[in-house]
Amino acid sequence: MRKAKDLLPREADRQGTVQGHRDGFGFVIPDDGGEDIFLSEKEMSRAMHGDKVNVRVLGTDRRGRPEGQIVDVLVHANKVVIGRLLNESGVLIVAPEDKRIGHDILIPPKGQGDAKLGQVVSVEIIDYPDSYRQAVGRVIEVLGEIDDPGMEIEIAVRKYGVPHEFSNAVKKEAAALPDTVQQSDLEGRVDLRDVPLVTIDGADARDFDDAVYCESVMYGETKAWRLIVAIADVSHYVKPGQPLDDEGLLRATSVYFPRRVIPMLPEKISNGLCSLNPGVDRLCMVCDSVVDNNGVVLAYQFYPAVMHSAQRFTYDAVWETLSNSKGPEATRYAELRPLLVNLYSLYKILLEARHKRGAIEFETTETQIISNELGKILRIEPRLRNDAHRLIEECMLTANVCAADFIDKNKHLSLYRVHAEPSEEKLVTLRQVLRTSSLSLGGGEKPKPKDYAKLMREVKERPDANMLQSVVLRSMQQAMYQPDNEGHFGLAYPAYSHFTSPIRRYPDLLTHRVIKSILAKKPYVPVLPPTIPLNLTLPRKGKGRENAVNAKKSHHEAKEASENGTRLPKLAKGANAALPIWGQLGVHCSSNERRADEASRDVEAWLKCYYMRDHLGQEYAGTVTGVASFGLFVQLENLFVEGMIHVTELGGDYFQYDEARQELRGERSGIRYRLGERVHVLVSRVDLDARKIEFSLVKSTAQEPGATSDRRQTVLVRDTGRPNKKSAPRKGRAGNKEPQKPGGVNVNAAKSAGNLGANQSKSKSTRSAVTVAKSSKSAKPVGKTAGTKPPVRSTKARRK
Repeated sequence: MRKAKDLLPREADRQGTVQGHRDGFGFVIPDDGGEDIFLSEKEMSRAMHGDKVNVRVLGTDRRGRPEGQIVDVLVHANKVVIGRLLNESGVLIVAPEDKRIGHDILIPPKGQGDAKLGQVVSVEIIDYPDSYRQAVGRVIEVLGEIDDPGMEIEIAVRKYGVPHEFSNAVKKEAAALPDTVQQSDLEGRVDLRDVPLVTIDGADARDFDDAVYCESVMYGETKAWRLIVAIADVSHYVKPGQPLDDEGLLRATSVYFPRRVIPMLPEKISNGLCSLNPGVDRLCMVCDSVVDNNGVVLAYQFYPAVMHSAQRFTYDAVWETLSNSKGPEATRYAELRPLLVNLYSLYKILLEARHKRGAIEFETTETQIISNELGKILRIEPRLRNDAHRLIEECMLTANVCAADFIDKNKHLSLYRVHAEPSEEKLVTLRQVLRTSSLSLGGGEKPKPKDYAKLMREVKERPDANMLQSVVLRSMQQAMYQPDNEGHFGLAYPAYSHFTSPIRRYPDLLTHRVIKSILAKKPYVPVLPPTIPLNLTLPRKGKGRENAVNAKKSHHEAKEASENGTRLPKLAKGANAALPIWGQLGVHCSSNERRADEASRDVEAWLKCYYMRDHLGQEYAGTVTGVASFGLFVQLENLFVEGMIHVTELGGDYFQYDEARQELRGERSGIRYRLGERVHVLVSRVDLDARKIEFSLVKSTAQEPGATSDRRQTVLVRDTGRPNKKSAPRKGRAGNKEPQKPGGVNVNAAKSAGNLGANQSKSKSTRSAVTVAKSSKSAKPVGKTAGTKPPVRSTKARRK
């Protein structure tokens, strides 16, 4: 390894953000977008996850990664840390819930406040850690016991920094808004109150941000369909520069948890003024389009309007009305059934056009957690989708495409929803996996969406379809917001934006403002409030990382110019001066979207772990959904819970990881474990703190050398998804609620991390054993009573 003194000055120091890992090591994500710099566990003792640091690259580690040394910490990111109050050898500490923070926070005798051992607390850091001393803090908030109802959500919003309380200024502005549409609001609007627009949502929906209407028309001499998509006019009430808008920008999206939502805007707007409730007047922005029988949009226009919803439909009611013309639902909605039939006819046309266009379709199974009144999980079941869901998806897709086309043709800056084509690296990996399954992806070096769509049709009827679909999904890049229109690869659209959900997505609100400005022939230039911190976190790779680098640079330059009273350099001739601002907005909204997804997944993982504690020792059938060098990820059939079989549980053989084939292969035995394998497992361990479930292998259908390549697996004994009655005895599980001083290190806790860290400290290993013992205590109800809004509708169009 090179020493620091051998470095040239220009290479020495680089700025970046620390990203911690639960195993103790970490990385610095450079601000310039260069390769991530590895930090050893020793280096991580000097900084915390999220800190802004200067780092010096000293050389490379054993895996060829740049390895660095922290020169100094520029900005401490963690002012407050959430964790559990524990007693280790007579010393009070708080063990952070975010395992990327590898530092226990020392609590001095007077810093405990009213907190009790084992409780979840928020700690303000007084002294930050370095190479010679531990972090020190004091308790400023007691959240409660770890298994209190809704505690998992309270932890998640603080762990991921999700704003969850509205300021007094926001509450005051929201309270001052009227409860109903005023006469003065109708000026300049088209009156659609005589048009029977209807909303179609899930049964548990509380806010209705879109309404639809369809009728057959003649467009010249062409038979066509008129589709009206009315979207709540949030921009009429949320004005730039006001507290409501600042709060909307700060959050950028609503965050949906089981049984609770953290809304982007207050309930007065999301569930009241801007919810298209039946029987009341509501302001809306309308996309009024004409679609021919080939699914081609012949014409469209946008305009502000006022509407009066004729009916609030659920997906199930619509489908029952359409599928049974003589059923009770059809009789109940006889007056509106012709409208639904028109919508369904247009849907089938748009679906056929989707297939011709080559949009990629994945048959994924979405699940929902069913809880009791106190939030404890009763069961996890798949969400049943019908054509009513897909009908609304196609209507929303049409409106979003029209919005993007309208903005593009008028050459106004805005945010597009961009889905880039797969990277060369992911394409190579995908083709290697497909080759092992006697499949191929057409299109050469630049496959088109049609090539993927053809592949998915070939995969659909195969017994290993789920495995192959999973591989194809992983080859895709993540969709993001940016001002440069590069199309949507997955949907096969040349331009695509988000227009249909301004209640819960800030980019949609920006799109409404841009469309209104074009109609008024006045350019809209967004202004970034200096008091609102932007989330410009760099993704690991891809175009999003490049966007974030440029956004950070322009944001830094603008900040310096403001502080120094200087002007920014002019952009190239013809370029809009607002482009850097739009770029920053795109990165901020994309980053907050990822943050919301991570927080939601964290809560679901916690709930599933809590649920599976009652299933320790029980056997289930499952399918291998992921393969890594350290083990297999398995999803239990019918329970829809995923856990891991560590490689050491596969037997005494040494297993080689083949990334191309996505398999583990025994060197001596030749036994292979691949994606899609059926296995029979026993639930051996649940780690609530790490959100991990571990399985032991009972029986598998893994192939041995010379075995048939037919992937149709035989049904295992008791392969119904129901548990084996031989469950672990209750007395074998830890039940003491108070923290206990363990007698040694829990080996399974180390295994669960995947790559076993050889240099784990004694205190961390000890704490792992402590928390595992706690997580196995007798179950208490978890969760929280229903919040102001339900979980988001499971429609692909509104998530893409």
